[in-house]
Amino acid sequence: MNDTPKKYEFLADDPNAKVMPIMISLIIGAFFAILNETLLNIALTTLMKEFSITVPQVQWMATGFMLMMGVVIPMSAILLQWFTTRQMFLATMIVFTIGTTICAVAPNFTILLAGRFFQAIGTGLLVPIIFNTFLLIYPPNRRGAVMGIVGFVIMFAPAIGPTLSGVIVEYLGWRFLFITVIPFALFSILFAYKYLLNVSEVTKPKIDWISIVFSTIGFGGVVFGFSSVGDQEAGFLAPIVFLSILIGLISLVLFCLRQLKLPEPVLDIRVFKFPMYTLGVIFFFIIIMAMFASEIILPIFMQGPLALSAATAGLVLLPGSLLNGLLSPVMGHLFDKLGPKALMIPGSIFLCGTMVVFSRINMDTPVWVIVVCYIILMISISAMLMPAETNGLNQLPKKLYPHGTAIVSTLQPVAGAIGVSAFISIMNTRQQNILSKAANPNDPLTINEALVSGVELVYFIAIAFAVVVLVMSFFVYRANPDDIVEEKGKE
Repeated sequence: MNDTPKKYEFLADDPNAKVMPIMISLIIGAFFAILNETLLNIALTTLMKEFSITVPQVQWMATGFMLMMGVVIPMSAILLQWFTTRQMFLATMIVFTIGTTICAVAPNFTILLAGRFFQAIGTGLLVPIIFNTFLLIYPPNRRGAVMGIVGFVIMFAPAIGPTLSGVIVEYLGWRFLFITVIPFALFSILFAYKYLLNVSEVTKPKIDWISIVFSTIGFGGVVFGFSSVGDQEAGFLAPIVFLSILIGLISLVLFCLRQLKLPEPVLDIRVFKFPMYTLGVIFFFIIIMAMFASEIILPIFMQGPLALSAATAGLVLLPGSLLNGLLSPVMGHLFDKLGPKALMIPGSIFLCGTMVVFSRINMDTPVWVIVVCYIILMISISAMLMPAETNGLNQLPKKLYPHGTAIVSTLQPVAGAIGVSAFISIMNTRQQNILSKAANPNDPLTINEALVSGVELVYFIAIAFAVVVLVMSFFVYRANPDDIVEEKGKE
Protein backbone atom coordinates (compact mmCIF):
# COMPACT_ATOMS: atom_id res chain seq x y z
CA MET A 1 0.00 0.00 0.00
CA ASN A 2 1.58 3.28 -1.11
CA ASP A 3 -0.36 5.93 0.80
CA THR A 4 0.44 6.45 4.48
CA PRO A 5 -2.50 7.42 6.72
CA LYS A 6 -2.02 10.70 8.55
CA LYS A 7 -2.30 10.01 12.28
CA TYR A 8 0.15 12.78 13.08
CA GLU A 9 0.65 16.25 11.64
CA PHE A 10 4.17 15.21 10.58
CA LEU A 11 5.02 11.64 9.60
CA ALA A 12 8.32 11.69 11.51
CA ASP A 13 6.39 12.20 14.78
CA ASP A 14 4.71 8.82 14.30
CA PRO A 15 6.85 6.22 16.15
CA ASN A 16 5.56 3.49 13.83
CA ALA A 17 6.34 5.33 10.62
CA LYS A 18 9.27 4.12 8.52
CA VAL A 19 10.71 7.34 7.17
CA MET A 20 14.25 6.06 6.62
CA PRO A 21 13.47 4.18 3.37
CA ILE A 22 11.86 7.36 2.02
CA MET A 23 14.99 9.35 2.80
CA ILE A 24 17.31 6.73 1.33
CA SER A 25 15.25 6.48 -1.85
CA LEU A 26 15.40 10.20 -2.45
CA ILE A 27 19.02 10.74 -1.41
CA ILE A 28 20.52 7.97 -3.56
CA GLY A 29 18.88 9.27 -6.71
CA ALA A 30 19.49 12.90 -5.87
CA PHE A 31 23.19 12.46 -5.20
CA PHE A 32 24.03 11.06 -8.62
CA ALA A 33 21.60 13.34 -10.45
CA ILE A 34 22.90 16.53 -8.83
CA LEU A 35 26.49 15.29 -9.19
CA ASN A 36 26.11 15.83 -12.94
CA GLU A 37 25.72 19.59 -12.51
CA THR A 38 29.49 19.99 -12.21
CA LEU A 39 30.79 16.58 -13.25
CA LEU A 40 31.87 17.89 -16.66
CA ASN A 41 33.62 21.08 -15.48
CA ILE A 42 37.17 19.72 -15.71
CA ALA A 43 36.28 17.60 -18.76
CA LEU A 44 35.39 20.68 -20.85
CA THR A 45 38.93 20.97 -22.26
CA THR A 46 38.87 17.29 -23.25
CA LEU A 47 35.47 17.69 -24.96
CA MET A 48 36.77 20.69 -26.93
CA LYS A 49 39.51 18.53 -28.40
CA GLU A 50 37.24 15.51 -28.89
CA PHE A 51 34.57 17.37 -30.88
CA SER A 52 36.68 20.31 -32.21
CA ILE A 53 34.53 22.98 -30.56
CA THR A 54 35.24 26.37 -28.97
CA VAL A 55 35.08 27.54 -25.35
CA PRO A 56 31.70 29.29 -25.76
CA GLN A 57 30.27 26.14 -27.37
CA VAL A 58 31.51 23.72 -24.73
CA GLN A 59 30.29 26.08 -22.01
CA TRP A 60 26.76 25.02 -22.98
CA MET A 61 27.42 21.68 -21.32
CA ALA A 62 27.21 23.60 -18.04
CA THR A 63 24.98 26.57 -18.83
CA GLY A 64 22.66 24.57 -21.10
CA PHE A 65 22.14 22.11 -18.25
CA MET A 66 21.19 24.99 -15.96
CA LEU A 67 19.02 26.57 -18.67
CA MET A 68 16.86 23.46 -18.93
CA MET A 69 16.63 23.19 -15.15
CA GLY A 70 15.51 26.82 -14.97
CA VAL A 71 12.73 26.07 -17.45
CA VAL A 72 11.32 22.91 -15.84
CA ILE A 73 11.70 23.63 -12.10
CA PRO A 74 8.99 26.33 -11.91
CA MET A 75 6.51 23.71 -13.12
CA SER A 76 7.36 21.45 -10.17
CA ALA A 77 5.00 23.28 -7.79
CA ILE A 78 1.98 22.36 -9.92
CA LEU A 79 3.28 18.86 -10.76
CA LEU A 80 3.76 18.05 -7.05
CA GLN A 81 0.04 18.69 -6.60
CA TRP A 82 -0.94 16.60 -9.61
CA PHE A 83 1.15 13.45 -9.08
CA THR A 84 2.17 11.32 -6.10
CA THR A 85 5.64 11.23 -4.60
CA ARG A 86 6.32 7.83 -6.17
CA GLN A 87 5.14 8.87 -9.61
CA MET A 88 7.19 12.07 -9.62
CA PHE A 89 10.39 10.49 -8.33
CA LEU A 90 10.31 7.43 -10.59
CA ALA A 91 9.48 9.52 -13.67
CA THR A 92 12.27 12.02 -13.04
CA MET A 93 14.85 9.29 -12.40
CA ILE A 94 13.84 7.42 -15.56
CA VAL A 95 14.21 10.60 -17.65
CA PHE A 96 17.59 11.28 -16.01
CA THR A 97 18.80 7.73 -16.74
CA ILE A 98 17.73 8.00 -20.39
CA GLY A 99 19.68 11.25 -20.70
CA THR A 100 22.75 9.74 -19.07
CA THR A 101 22.67 6.79 -21.48
CA ILE A 102 22.41 9.14 -24.48
CA CYS A 103 25.46 11.07 -23.24
CA ALA A 104 27.47 7.89 -22.75
CA VAL A 105 27.04 6.80 -26.39
CA ALA A 106 26.82 10.24 -28.06
CA PRO A 107 28.62 10.20 -31.45
CA ASN A 108 28.79 14.01 -31.71
CA PHE A 109 28.44 17.15 -29.60
CA THR A 110 24.82 17.81 -30.61
CA ILE A 111 23.67 14.41 -29.33
CA LEU A 112 25.77 14.85 -26.19
CA LEU A 113 24.11 18.19 -25.49
CA ALA A 114 20.67 16.67 -26.07
CA GLY A 115 21.46 14.00 -23.49
CA ARG A 116 22.49 16.71 -21.03
CA PHE A 117 19.11 18.37 -21.51
CA PHE A 118 17.34 15.12 -20.58
CA GLN A 119 19.57 14.86 -17.51
CA ALA A 120 18.67 18.43 -16.59
CA ILE A 121 14.93 17.74 -16.78
CA GLY A 122 15.26 14.84 -14.35
CA THR A 123 17.62 16.68 -12.02
CA GLY A 124 15.58 19.89 -12.06
CA LEU A 125 12.35 18.21 -10.98
CA LEU A 126 14.10 16.00 -8.43
CA VAL A 127 15.32 18.81 -6.16
CA PRO A 128 11.83 20.23 -5.37
CA ILE A 129 10.55 16.70 -4.73
CA ILE A 130 13.20 16.22 -2.03
CA PHE A 131 12.60 19.55 -0.32
CA ASN A 132 8.83 19.25 -0.38
CA THR A 133 8.86 15.67 0.90
CA PHE A 134 11.14 16.41 3.84
CA LEU A 135 9.13 19.51 4.78
CA LEU A 136 6.02 17.33 4.94
CA ILE A 137 7.73 14.58 6.95
CA TYR A 138 9.64 16.57 9.60
CA PRO A 139 8.44 19.34 11.96
CA PRO A 140 10.27 22.70 11.91
CA ASN A 141 12.27 22.04 15.10
CA ARG A 142 13.90 18.97 13.49
CA ARG A 143 14.44 20.28 9.97
CA GLY A 144 17.90 21.70 10.53
CA ALA A 145 19.47 18.27 10.96
CA VAL A 146 17.40 16.78 8.12
CA MET A 147 18.13 19.64 5.75
CA GLY A 148 21.77 19.23 6.69
CA ILE A 149 21.58 15.76 5.17
CA VAL A 150 19.87 17.21 2.11
CA GLY A 151 22.63 19.81 2.03
CA PHE A 152 25.18 17.01 2.00
CA VAL A 153 23.64 15.88 -1.29
CA ILE A 154 22.92 19.24 -2.88
CA MET A 155 26.25 20.83 -1.93
CA PHE A 156 28.63 17.87 -1.70
CA ALA A 157 27.60 16.20 -4.97
CA PRO A 158 28.28 19.19 -7.27
CA ALA A 159 31.30 20.22 -5.18
CA ILE A 160 33.03 16.85 -5.59
CA GLY A 161 32.10 16.71 -9.29
CA PRO A 162 35.30 18.41 -10.54
CA THR A 163 37.49 16.08 -8.45
CA LEU A 164 35.83 12.91 -9.75
CA SER A 165 35.79 14.34 -13.24
CA GLY A 166 39.54 14.97 -13.29
CA VAL A 167 40.41 11.44 -12.16
CA ILE A 168 37.88 9.68 -14.41
CA VAL A 169 38.77 11.71 -17.53
CA GLU A 170 42.50 11.19 -17.10
CA TYR A 171 42.41 7.43 -16.45
CA LEU A 172 39.18 6.15 -18.04
CA GLY A 173 37.98 8.71 -20.57
CA TRP A 174 35.12 11.23 -20.58
CA ARG A 175 32.40 8.71 -21.52
CA PHE A 176 32.88 7.00 -18.16
CA LEU A 177 31.60 10.16 -16.51
CA PHE A 178 28.21 8.89 -17.63
CA ILE A 179 28.78 5.14 -17.76
CA THR A 180 29.66 4.97 -14.06
CA VAL A 181 26.45 6.83 -13.10
CA ILE A 182 24.02 4.53 -14.96
CA PRO A 183 24.16 1.54 -12.52
CA PHE A 184 23.53 3.81 -9.52
CA ALA A 185 20.61 5.50 -11.28
CA LEU A 186 19.05 2.12 -12.09
CA PHE A 187 19.55 0.97 -8.49
CA SER A 188 17.82 4.14 -7.25
CA ILE A 189 14.82 3.46 -9.50
CA LEU A 190 14.47 -0.14 -8.29
CA PHE A 191 14.96 0.80 -4.61
CA ALA A 192 12.37 3.59 -4.83
CA TYR A 193 9.92 1.33 -6.66
CA LYS A 194 9.99 -1.05 -3.72
CA TYR A 195 10.31 1.26 -0.71
CA LEU A 196 9.24 4.82 -1.54
CA LEU A 197 5.91 5.88 0.00
CA ASN A 198 3.56 8.69 -0.95
CA VAL A 199 3.59 11.56 1.53
CA SER A 200 2.05 14.38 -0.49
CA GLU A 201 -1.62 15.09 -1.16
CA VAL A 202 -2.81 15.05 -4.77
CA THR A 203 -5.21 17.98 -5.24
CA LYS A 204 -4.95 18.45 -9.04
CA PRO A 205 -5.38 22.23 -9.20
CA LYS A 206 -6.22 23.90 -12.49
CA ILE A 207 -3.18 24.47 -14.70
CA ASP A 208 -2.86 27.94 -16.17
CA TRP A 209 -1.04 27.36 -19.46
CA ILE A 210 -0.46 31.07 -20.06
CA SER A 211 1.57 31.14 -16.84
CA ILE A 212 3.58 28.15 -18.06
CA VAL A 213 4.40 30.02 -21.29
CA PHE A 214 5.43 33.17 -19.40
CA SER A 215 7.56 31.10 -17.02
CA THR A 216 9.29 29.18 -19.80
CA ILE A 217 10.07 32.31 -21.82
CA GLY A 218 11.02 34.25 -18.70
CA PHE A 219 13.44 31.90 -16.98
CA GLY A 220 14.63 30.46 -20.30
CA GLY A 221 15.28 33.91 -21.77
CA VAL A 222 17.25 35.15 -18.77
CA VAL A 223 19.43 32.04 -18.55
CA PHE A 224 19.89 31.89 -22.34
CA GLY A 225 20.87 35.56 -22.48
CA PHE A 226 23.51 35.26 -19.78
CA SER A 227 24.72 31.98 -21.25
CA SER A 228 25.19 33.57 -24.68
CA VAL A 229 27.45 36.38 -23.48
CA GLY A 230 30.61 34.38 -24.15
CA ASP A 231 29.59 33.73 -27.77
CA GLN A 232 29.39 37.40 -28.68
CA GLU A 233 32.22 39.87 -29.22
CA ALA A 234 29.97 42.71 -28.04
CA GLY A 235 29.22 40.86 -24.80
CA PHE A 236 26.06 42.08 -23.05
CA LEU A 237 25.52 44.69 -25.78
CA ALA A 238 25.05 42.01 -28.45
CA PRO A 239 21.41 42.01 -29.70
CA ILE A 240 20.85 38.30 -29.00
CA VAL A 241 22.08 38.74 -25.43
CA PHE A 242 20.36 42.01 -24.68
CA LEU A 243 17.03 41.03 -26.26
CA SER A 244 16.99 37.57 -24.65
CA ILE A 245 17.48 39.03 -21.18
CA LEU A 246 15.00 41.85 -21.82
CA ILE A 247 12.29 39.52 -23.16
CA GLY A 248 12.96 37.13 -20.30
CA LEU A 249 12.60 39.87 -17.68
CA ILE A 250 9.40 41.20 -19.25
CA SER A 251 7.95 37.68 -19.32
CA LEU A 252 8.87 37.17 -15.66
CA VAL A 253 7.14 40.42 -14.71
CA LEU A 254 4.01 39.33 -16.61
CA PHE A 255 4.27 35.90 -14.98
CA CYS A 256 4.44 37.40 -11.47
CA LEU A 257 1.55 39.79 -12.09
CA ARG A 258 -0.59 36.92 -13.37
CA GLN A 259 0.21 34.76 -10.34
CA LEU A 260 -1.14 37.46 -8.03
CA LYS A 261 -4.49 37.36 -9.82
CA LEU A 262 -4.94 33.59 -10.08
CA PRO A 263 -6.86 31.73 -7.34
CA GLU A 264 -4.54 28.75 -7.90
CA PRO A 265 -1.20 30.17 -9.08
CA VAL A 266 1.34 27.97 -10.82
CA LEU A 267 4.04 29.51 -8.62
CA ASP A 268 2.71 31.48 -5.66
CA ILE A 269 5.04 34.47 -5.24
CA ARG A 270 3.23 35.44 -2.03
CA VAL A 271 5.96 33.46 -0.30
CA PHE A 272 8.02 36.65 -0.49
CA LYS A 273 5.71 38.25 2.08
CA PHE A 274 7.64 36.23 4.66
CA PRO A 275 10.83 38.21 5.46
CA MET A 276 13.10 35.32 6.43
CA TYR A 277 12.16 33.45 3.27
CA THR A 278 12.99 36.50 1.15
CA LEU A 279 16.30 37.00 2.94
CA GLY A 280 17.11 33.31 2.60
CA VAL A 281 16.46 33.43 -1.15
CA ILE A 282 18.84 36.39 -1.57
CA PHE A 283 21.50 34.55 0.46
CA PHE A 284 20.98 31.43 -1.63
CA PHE A 285 21.26 33.31 -4.93
CA ILE A 286 24.52 35.07 -4.10
CA ILE A 287 26.21 32.04 -2.54
CA ILE A 288 25.29 29.75 -5.44
CA MET A 289 26.75 32.31 -7.86
CA ALA A 290 30.02 32.35 -5.91
CA MET A 291 30.21 28.55 -5.59
CA PHE A 292 29.42 27.67 -9.21
CA ALA A 293 31.72 30.35 -10.59
CA SER A 294 34.62 29.22 -8.38
CA GLU A 295 34.15 25.59 -9.39
CA ILE A 296 34.74 26.56 -13.04
CA ILE A 297 37.15 29.50 -12.79
CA LEU A 298 39.60 27.86 -10.36
CA PRO A 299 40.10 24.74 -12.55
CA ILE A 300 40.68 27.00 -15.59
CA PHE A 301 43.26 28.98 -13.61
CA MET A 302 45.01 25.86 -12.30
CA GLN A 303 45.17 24.14 -15.71
CA GLY A 304 46.29 27.38 -17.39
CA PRO A 305 48.75 29.65 -15.51
CA LEU A 306 49.63 27.00 -12.91
CA ALA A 307 49.99 24.26 -15.59
CA LEU A 308 48.39 21.53 -13.44
CA SER A 309 46.83 18.42 -14.96
CA ALA A 310 43.07 17.84 -14.85
CA ALA A 311 43.45 15.16 -12.16
CA THR A 312 45.70 17.37 -10.02
CA ALA A 313 43.35 20.34 -10.35
CA GLY A 314 40.50 18.12 -9.22
CA LEU A 315 42.46 16.82 -6.24
CA VAL A 316 43.27 20.39 -5.17
CA LEU A 317 39.54 20.97 -4.73
CA LEU A 318 38.96 17.63 -2.97
CA PRO A 319 39.61 18.64 0.69
CA GLY A 320 37.21 21.59 0.47
CA SER A 321 34.61 19.47 -1.32
CA LEU A 322 34.79 16.74 1.31
CA LEU A 323 34.50 19.15 4.23
CA ASN A 324 31.65 20.97 2.55
CA GLY A 325 29.57 17.82 2.42
CA LEU A 326 30.63 16.32 5.73
CA LEU A 327 29.98 19.52 7.67
CA SER A 328 26.53 20.11 6.21
CA PRO A 329 24.73 17.74 8.67
CA VAL A 330 26.82 19.24 11.50
CA MET A 331 25.73 22.73 10.50
CA GLY A 332 22.16 21.46 10.44
CA HIS A 333 22.39 20.29 14.06
CA LEU A 334 23.99 23.59 15.08
CA PHE A 335 21.19 25.43 13.30
CA ASP A 336 18.57 23.56 15.36
CA LYS A 337 20.48 24.36 18.55
CA LEU A 338 21.87 27.87 18.01
CA GLY A 339 19.74 29.40 15.27
CA PRO A 340 20.81 30.85 11.91
CA LYS A 341 22.63 34.04 12.96
CA ALA A 342 25.30 32.20 14.98
CA LEU A 343 26.33 30.38 11.80
CA MET A 344 25.71 32.92 9.09
CA ILE A 345 27.66 35.87 10.51
CA PRO A 346 30.97 33.93 10.92
CA GLY A 347 30.35 32.22 7.57
CA SER A 348 29.92 35.60 5.86
CA ILE A 349 33.13 36.93 7.40
CA PHE A 350 35.14 33.96 6.13
CA LEU A 351 33.49 34.30 2.70
CA CYS A 352 34.71 37.90 2.48
CA GLY A 353 38.22 36.82 3.50
CA THR A 354 38.51 34.11 0.86
CA MET A 355 37.27 36.43 -1.89
CA VAL A 356 39.96 38.94 -0.91
CA VAL A 357 42.71 36.29 -1.11
CA PHE A 358 41.45 34.91 -4.44
CA SER A 359 41.45 38.46 -5.86
CA ARG A 360 45.23 38.54 -5.37
CA ILE A 361 46.27 35.15 -6.79
CA ASN A 362 48.86 34.98 -9.57
CA MET A 363 51.24 32.54 -11.27
CA ASP A 364 53.49 32.53 -8.20
CA THR A 365 50.69 31.60 -5.80
CA PRO A 366 51.52 28.27 -4.08
CA VAL A 367 49.02 25.48 -4.65
CA TRP A 368 48.58 25.06 -0.88
CA VAL A 369 47.14 28.59 -0.69
CA ILE A 370 44.40 27.61 -3.14
CA VAL A 371 43.76 24.40 -1.19
CA VAL A 372 43.41 26.24 2.13
CA CYS A 373 41.31 29.08 0.72
CA TYR A 374 38.99 26.67 -1.09
CA ILE A 375 38.54 24.73 2.17
CA ILE A 376 37.59 27.94 3.99
CA LEU A 377 35.28 28.95 1.12
CA MET A 378 33.39 25.65 1.20
CA ILE A 379 33.13 25.67 5.01
CA SER A 380 31.69 29.17 4.94
CA ILE A 381 29.18 28.12 2.27
CA SER A 382 28.19 25.11 4.39
CA ALA A 383 27.61 27.42 7.37
CA MET A 384 25.37 29.77 5.39
CA LEU A 385 23.52 28.09 2.54
CA MET A 386 21.33 25.43 4.15
CA PRO A 387 20.69 27.39 7.40
CA ALA A 388 19.46 30.38 5.37
CA GLU A 389 17.29 28.20 3.16
CA THR A 390 15.87 26.07 5.99
CA ASN A 391 15.15 29.12 8.14
CA GLY A 392 13.26 30.72 5.27
CA LEU A 393 11.19 27.62 4.48
CA ASN A 394 10.34 27.21 8.17
CA GLN A 395 8.41 30.47 8.05
CA LEU A 396 6.07 29.28 5.30
CA PRO A 397 2.65 27.68 5.92
CA LYS A 398 2.25 24.13 4.62
CA LYS A 399 0.16 25.14 1.61
CA LEU A 400 3.12 27.17 0.32
CA TYR A 401 5.75 24.42 0.69
CA PRO A 402 5.61 23.33 -2.99
CA HIS A 403 5.87 26.96 -4.12
CA GLY A 404 8.65 27.89 -1.71
CA THR A 405 10.75 24.88 -2.64
CA ALA A 406 10.09 25.41 -6.37
CA ILE A 407 11.28 29.02 -6.25
CA VAL A 408 14.46 28.14 -4.34
CA SER A 409 15.16 25.24 -6.68
CA THR A 410 14.55 27.43 -9.74
CA LEU A 411 17.02 30.03 -8.52
CA GLN A 412 19.84 27.47 -8.22
CA PRO A 413 20.34 26.98 -11.99
CA VAL A 414 19.48 30.62 -12.70
CA ALA A 415 22.06 31.84 -10.20
CA GLY A 416 24.55 29.27 -11.44
CA ALA A 417 24.07 30.30 -15.07
CA ILE A 418 24.35 34.00 -14.26
CA GLY A 419 27.38 33.45 -12.03
CA VAL A 420 29.22 31.21 -14.48
CA SER A 421 28.37 33.21 -17.61
CA ALA A 422 28.87 36.67 -16.14
CA PHE A 423 32.12 35.86 -14.34
CA ILE A 424 33.62 33.92 -17.25
CA SER A 425 32.62 36.75 -19.57
CA ILE A 426 34.33 39.27 -17.28
CA MET A 427 37.43 37.08 -17.10
CA ASN A 428 37.60 36.55 -20.88
CA THR A 429 36.93 40.22 -21.66
CA ARG A 430 39.70 41.35 -19.34
CA GLN A 431 42.07 38.77 -20.84
CA GLN A 432 41.26 39.79 -24.42
CA ASN A 433 41.62 43.50 -23.65
CA ILE A 434 45.09 42.92 -22.27
CA LEU A 435 46.12 40.68 -25.17
CA SER A 436 44.87 43.22 -27.72
CA LYS A 437 47.38 45.72 -26.33
CA ALA A 438 50.25 43.23 -25.89
CA ALA A 439 53.33 43.31 -28.13
CA ASN A 440 53.16 39.52 -28.57
CA PRO A 441 49.61 38.29 -27.83
CA ASN A 442 50.48 34.71 -28.83
CA ASP A 443 53.20 34.37 -26.22
CA PRO A 444 52.13 31.70 -23.65
CA LEU A 445 53.43 33.77 -20.74
CA THR A 446 51.49 36.83 -21.90
CA ILE A 447 48.32 34.73 -22.32
CA ASN A 448 48.67 33.35 -18.79
CA GLU A 449 49.34 36.78 -17.29
CA ALA A 450 46.22 38.13 -19.04
CA LEU A 451 44.17 35.21 -17.70
CA VAL A 452 45.45 35.86 -14.17
CA SER A 453 44.35 39.48 -14.48
CA GLY A 454 40.89 38.30 -15.51
CA VAL A 455 40.63 35.93 -12.56
CA GLU A 456 41.71 38.68 -10.16
CA LEU A 457 39.03 41.03 -11.51
CA VAL A 458 36.32 38.37 -11.12
CA TYR A 459 37.12 37.85 -7.45
CA PHE A 460 37.48 41.57 -6.82
CA ILE A 461 33.86 41.95 -7.98
CA ALA A 462 32.92 38.92 -5.86
CA ILE A 463 34.15 40.79 -2.76
CA ALA A 464 31.26 43.23 -3.17
CA PHE A 465 28.72 40.39 -3.19
CA ALA A 466 30.36 38.85 -0.12
CA VAL A 467 30.05 42.16 1.73
CA VAL A 468 26.33 42.28 0.89
CA VAL A 469 25.92 38.79 2.38
CA LEU A 470 27.78 39.88 5.52
CA VAL A 471 25.52 42.89 6.03
CA MET A 472 22.36 40.81 5.51
CA SER A 473 23.48 38.17 8.03
CA PHE A 474 22.99 40.69 10.87
CA PHE A 475 19.28 40.97 10.03
CA VAL A 476 18.55 37.24 10.23
CA TYR A 477 16.45 35.80 13.06
CA ARG A 478 15.08 32.34 13.78
CA ALA A 479 11.77 31.75 12.00
CA ASN A 480 9.66 29.80 14.48
CA PRO A 481 6.44 27.97 13.62
CA ASP A 482 4.61 30.48 15.83
CA ASP A 483 5.56 33.21 13.37
CA ILE A 484 3.42 31.61 10.68
CA VAL A 485 0.28 33.62 10.08
CA GLU A 486 -2.26 32.04 7.78
CA GLU A 487 -4.39 34.56 5.93
CA LYS A 488 -7.94 33.37 6.40
CA GLY A 489 -10.64 34.03 3.93
CA LYS A 490 -8.20 34.27 0.99
CA GLU A 491 -8.33 31.28 -1.26
